Amino acid sequence: MELVEIVILAVVIALAAVGLVGGLVVGSRKKKLPPPPPSTPTITPPAEPKVGEEAETPRDEARRTIDEVGLPDATAPAEEAPVVETPAPPALEVPEPTEGRLVRLRARLARSQNSLGKGLLTLLSRDNLDEDTWEEIEDTLLTADVGVAPTQELVERLRERVRVLGTRTPEELRALLREELITLLGPDLDREVRTEGGAETPGVVMVVGVNGTGKTTTTGKLARVLVADGRSVVLGAADTFRAAAADQLQTWGERVGARTVRGPEGGDPASIAYDAVKEGIAEGADVVLVDTAGRLHTKTGLMDELGKVKRVVEKHGPLGEVLLVLDATTGQNGLVQARVFAEVVDITGIVLTKLDGTAKGGIVIAVQRELGVPVKLIGLGEGPDDLAPFEPGAFVDALIGD
Repeated sequence: MELVEIVILAVVIALAAVGLVGGLVVGSRKKKLPPPPPSTPTITPPAEPKVGEEAETPRDEARRTIDEVGLPDATAPAEEAPVVETPAPPALEVPEPTEGRLVRLRARLARSQNSLGKGLLTLLSRDNLDEDTWEEIEDTLLTADVGVAPTQELVERLRERVRVLGTRTPEELRALLREELITLLGPDLDREVRTEGGAETPGVVMVVGVNGTGKTTTTGKLARVLVADGRSVVLGAADTFRAAAADQLQTWGERVGARTVRGPEGGDPASIAYDAVKEGIAEGADVVLVDTAGRLHTKTGLMDELGKVKRVVEKHGPLGEVLLVLDATTGQNGLVQARVFAEVVDITGIVLTKLDGTAKGGIVIAVQRELGVPVKLIGLGEGPDDLAPFEPGAFVDALIGD
């Protein structure tokens, strides 16, 4: 028995030793393993501010009294804001008064028309006025674009009066020629540019003519004439065919303080004309000048478009004037243009431009006879105030000299 117990005890001790060794080995292995990943940290949201009874007692902080706070020095100059310079508006020009303007321009007119008057006086001063001389007088008048019918009428009257007069001193011939030329020009025609409007509408003037005759320039110069007479003006840039027409007209207007109503290039001329008159009514302007196109972008006929402009403008009120601008240097070609325009827009007056240089003064007589309407304005140069009301007496005096 004792032997068996000893064996069992030995086995138990051996097993216990083996278990102890195994535990030590396992423990050492656990120490060598990498540490486990850190767990997701718990985020504690910030405490909401408490109010009322739950509010925290404010902490004591060092504070300064009003005496301890430094104030800015009142005598120190304040920092000035940067000055932004705005461009000065263009200085307005003061146009020359229209009264007597043609008289002031007489010397210029005389230089360009001298051949007509002096030529006639030279022929009439001959001792023997035979048929050849009278034919030369006719040729002189025709060359000056007086026209066939007016020329024949003038020659017949001169022949009769020279025959009755008998003696012909230079003073008598000059007076005779002056009287007959003034008669041909129609001294009794109404040459006033009608710019009077209604009680609540401005006077409206429509300016027509072929591009290249000086139409837009004439419109700008006419604005100066009206401003010189104390009228307020609105300009309508209804010539949308030429890219520079609206800019050109606006420049003329800015010089005298007249506003320009314009639209896009190639826009509807009638619409712009309508807006210009509408703006003129809103501003209480005295006169609205509408510059129309002499050519068009569209396939619509020019004359149809001008008729449309006239009808649209008349929706605001009656049209005071339709001025046809003609280039005096074109002579008989200008008469052809005049006939076409007169058939569409009822021309009420004529403006002859470029009546200097090589111009022929007889065109004044011819165009009046052709259209049955008076020449109301003439242009005698490139200056801004070279547009003058037409005065038959001053014109003839410039033709034949003193």
